[in-house]
Amino acid sequence: MTARIYLPARNAMQSGQANDKWLLEYEPATPRQIEPLMGWTSSGDMKQQIKLRFESKEEAVAYAQRNGIAFRAEEPKPATRKTVSYSDNFKTSRIVPWSH
Repeated sequence: MTARIYLPARNAMQSGQANDKWLLEYEPATPRQIEPLMGWTSSGDMKQQIKLRFESKEEAVAYAQRNGIAFRAEEPKPATRKTVSYSDNFKTSRIVPWSH
């Protein structure tokens, strides 16, 4: 079973630049099934519940290699920051005119 090592994306409520911990998760071996009576999803794969957190990518990779876990490490995408000023709302060259 393959594990995925990645740095999770920030929550929509977070605006800071601090990096969180790296995560090691197992990829699902079997697809989830819908229980016909209640409509809940279930799976017989218990490794889907395991989430291990590490301070660095190197620690996560070392753990996977030490325990013989096949893994795929993903690099995080750089955050793009768009600088916007309040006065841009009132420019005459706006595509959509501002009105109240």
